[in-house]
Amino acid sequence: MRLRVVSTLSALAAGFVVVLTGSPAQAATLPAGAASLESVNYPGRYARHLNALGQLEAVTSASAAQTKLDATFTVVNGLASPACYSFQTKAGLFLRHYNYRLRVDANAGDATFRGDATFCAVDGSVAGSVSLVSYNYPARRIRHRDFALWLDAYQDTAAFRADSSFRITAPWAPKTTANPVLPGLFADPHIANFNGRYYLYPTTDGYASWSGTYYKAFSSTDLVNWTDHGVILDHGPDVSWADNSAWAPAVTAKNGQYYLYFSGGLASGNTAKQLGVAVSASPTGPFRDALGRPLVTSGQFSGGQAIDPMVFTDDSGQSYLYWGQGVARVVPLNADMVSYDAAQVRTITPSGYNEAPFVFKRNGTYYLMWSENDTRSEDYRIAYATGTSPYGPWTNRGVVLQKRLDAGIRGPGHHSVVRAPGTDTWYIAYHRFAVPAGNGTNRETAIDPMRFNADGTIAPIVPTL
Repeated sequence: MRLRVVSTLSALAAGFVVVLTGSPAQAATLPAGAASLESVNYPGRYARHLNALGQLEAVTSASAAQTKLDATFTVVNGLASPACYSFQTKAGLFLRHYNYRLRVDANAGDATFRGDATFCAVDGSVAGSVSLVSYNYPARRIRHRDFALWLDAYQDTAAFRADSSFRITAPWAPKTTANPVLPGLFADPHIANFNGRYYLYPTTDGYASWSGTYYKAFSSTDLVNWTDHGVILDHGPDVSWADNSAWAPAVTAKNGQYYLYFSGGLASGNTAKQLGVAVSASPTGPFRDALGRPLVTSGQFSGGQAIDPMVFTDDSGQSYLYWGQGVARVVPLNADMVSYDAAQVRTITPSGYNEAPFVFKRNGTYYLMWSENDTRSEDYRIAYATGTSPYGPWTNRGVVLQKRLDAGIRGPGHHSVVRAPGTDTWYIAYHRFAVPAGNGTNRETAIDPMRFNADGTIAPIVPTL
């Protein structure tokens, strides 16, 4: 028997109102991950794409594998609003409306595409069903007409309500690979373990010029099944000095609090980025801006860009802040974790370094890892060095993770690592171009084991599907 998901009440996107002449619709929640959409009034027919156009067609266990793929979507955060939803195909395309016709296209990342590919869910015509309302045309819903999918103006009739209602069912083509670990587009993942539970803090991706505004948190006990904890910090309402470019969050625990370090900028055309810090009593937030101003300002230190922060805490309890694109820097943080002595900032840029520094310690050896090349390049990759202190000196050990074209994996980089508590088992989280249709602004998060050789060097990491 195929699964059905009963909708529950939740808030619609801020400011989003559906005006109906009949009974008011109620907001509905959808489960993230792979799913298929079955017509309410034509059971056995499912939304699918055929030659890019949205159709309603019969799918059975005897259907061709491609038909099942075409009738399977990954439900992800709405590209235009995390309170709504977008639907990604197995080939990495997104369901969107174009001249009110439903079709699938590659994510252009701009505001128009994000709005066209975002739908808010309300209760459908029968229990357990949903109706999908256009984000940018809230008086219109997805409905089938002669088995073609259109975005039509809402009509308060039983026929329209049935034509625009779908059951969210188990996917016809379920996920068969370990990666990506998160549904949808996420990059720059920071992985941590707090109190025996794993947490992922990624950049929300899929935006032109990486102009996303908010961060989410995910948690897991097994690195396979992840719980979405929603938005934990939004530059718009939560950060007075930044409203754009919410990049590369990193979270650490200290003083009975959780500190979120992040990069931020403005949408006004000023491309300068700055670093901030936010604090929460919970690893899943909500976080509040701890300073009301940047922790590291643009141009405060000569050379490089102030992005990609991370914090390493040594065995002594001293915490160090690392950051920088083009130039890698480190400074010991004060005990309050939100201040430092600028005179103690040091430059530690290794050969080949571009961005995304990450430091950890194993068996008395310090490891500095970083990303080389540009994140828009399929040659984006991870290299590392070893040292005897948080400052080095560093011995360059070369590249440990790079593209794997035989598997369609391109641009793996901007990583973090975590050790399973009480063990010498390590994992690396990183992003790559979404497989198969991704690029430098359409990236997904993967996790693979990270192993060490007998001499303490890191064995080459093979990225997996």
